[in-house]
Amino acid sequence: MKSIIEPAVESPRAAKLAFLIVLDFCVFPVLLWLCYAIRQFDLGAEVVPNLAFGSVWASVIAVVSLFIFGVYRFIVRTYSELFMVKLGLGTSLTVVGLYALAYFTDAFIPTSIPLMFGFLMFAWVWFSRGFIRFIVRSYLQADVQKKRVAIYGAGNAGQQIAAALYNSDEHLPVLFIDDDPSLTGQQLGRLKVYDAETALKVMPKKHIDEILIALPSVGRMRKSEIVKFLEPAHIKITEIPGLTKLVDGEIRVSDIQEVDIIDLLGRDPVPPVPELLAKNIQNKMVLVTGAGGSIGSELCRQIVKNKPKVLVIYELTEFALYSIDKELRLNSDVTIIPILGSVLDQAKLERVMEQYAIQTVYHAAAYKHVPLVECNPLAGLKNNAIGTAFSLNAAVKTGVETFVLISTDKAVRPTNVMGASKRMAELYCQAMAEAQDQTQISIVRFGNVLGSSGSVVPLFKQQIAKGGPITVTHPEVTRYFMTIPEASQLVIQAGALGQGGDVFLLDMGEPVRIQDLARQMIALSGLKVRETGSQEGDIEIQYSGLRPGEKLYEELLIDADNTEVTQHSRILRSYEKMYPLDELLMVFERLNDLTAVQSDIDWALSQLEHYVDGYVRGKEVKVN
Repeated sequence: MKSIIEPAVESPRAAKLAFLIVLDFCVFPVLLWLCYAIRQFDLGAEVVPNLAFGSVWASVIAVVSLFIFGVYRFIVRTYSELFMVKLGLGTSLTVVGLYALAYFTDAFIPTSIPLMFGFLMFAWVWFSRGFIRFIVRSYLQADVQKKRVAIYGAGNAGQQIAAALYNSDEHLPVLFIDDDPSLTGQQLGRLKVYDAETALKVMPKKHIDEILIALPSVGRMRKSEIVKFLEPAHIKITEIPGLTKLVDGEIRVSDIQEVDIIDLLGRDPVPPVPELLAKNIQNKMVLVTGAGGSIGSELCRQIVKNKPKVLVIYELTEFALYSIDKELRLNSDVTIIPILGSVLDQAKLERVMEQYAIQTVYHAAAYKHVPLVECNPLAGLKNNAIGTAFSLNAAVKTGVETFVLISTDKAVRPTNVMGASKRMAELYCQAMAEAQDQTQISIVRFGNVLGSSGSVVPLFKQQIAKGGPITVTHPEVTRYFMTIPEASQLVIQAGALGQGGDVFLLDMGEPVRIQDLARQMIALSGLKVRETGSQEGDIEIQYSGLRPGEKLYEELLIDADNTEVTQHSRILRSYEKMYPLDELLMVFERLNDLTAVQSDIDWALSQLEHYVDGYVRGKEVKVN
């Protein structure tokens, strides 16, 4: 039997459609004759030819009516309220058509027959599709082990996805979980509703394989609370996307996705201030350095939404430039100018800024990986500090209106060369802002962004996929986190608040312990942490020790007493120690010469110790 059904199921959709139409066309005349038999009409020899004529026309009318209302477009394996409505409309049109046939022809169709035929026709189509569906499921899915799913959220979205899962080849909805006391204990369709506490006890007995969060409008904080509560179940957690991401507002099985740890760590965003987003961008000539990086590329995405006249994307890496250029052109009608170049080429920067009459510069180009820069201190200093100086020099020389430096929390009392080099870049920007008033210069400082290149999140995902272990540097290490889109929007808004030499700090929320992040990602995967010395669990967390230059925690403020709020709730302004531009120019010129010849690293690091609060060179620093 399976050898017959399987090829039929795998046949082209057109063949299946033709089969259903032919089947209905053959059955409908039988249904019409059955109507006459039920009414026990005495059919004489002279009536039979007319009845045969009417039967053929009844089949034509019925098939055409069902086709008009799209009944044949529905997949046999799918039942829904819409299918019932379409079938009802098709049946009604058929009844009207039969009355018209009786009126305009000699067909022997008594008044009661069309209504009876409509009832039998509806029943036939409904139950025949159900029977085919039953056969297909029985023979083709008998050996398929479906995932048993608990749906968190018994509202409209939850009920929609439950109906979709019933028709899925891979999932079987088993129960609802909901926080509404009025729903607890109720039966919604075939599923019982449990409160969260009871569900934790029931799910092991029900052999639940997956928990699906069906709350498309829930905020990040609440979603994070739900996930944390469900962690002890050690069951994989998935979700349906937010309402804005659903196609036509309908929920499909294909919409199910893994819960993104990035979404849980990120806070509910504060709506941006449109005036601040547009101030330095709308109808202006904008340039982004490091446009192919994690922050630079997201800045570009946010910038094109605010309609600049031209966006110049400046990037050293060819593939990174190609990728962001292609993406921006595909999704925007803004004029994009891709420029391959280094921020250490001041002459080229000047030519580009002058040629395109640049008004706003976002300087995102930087080396940011602490261990790499620690092993290559001169290269890091050159790119981060000298590169910033050259970019700013070019901006001031060509009359750029606004220059925004993208900085980092690692610049605050740094213990590594990367952070110290970024603090030197900040000092140069502050000194230049004090020395001139033509270009408005701002510095925006924030912590780690989730999902960026080198972020722990993609690294942990890879390690979990391989079965572990997950490597964490220290049990107590903490970091601030923010999503890339939120960080980029805040950078743009902070730049618009600048008055000259400002250091802006983005509110990063509460710091996250990296060990807790690893544990949460393991739990989201439906796995269990294997504690040290234990044989139970799936993924082990190993502690590798702090890397050279790495801190247990990061800070955003050098002097917490010298800060003030701004008109944006998540942007603070800080007033910090500055140095004269003349003094810094001499240091930067010497640093540039040292970098060029790769010599005297001790002198370079001594300058970092002198100018950067809190920096003390590491014990071992290689000359690279």
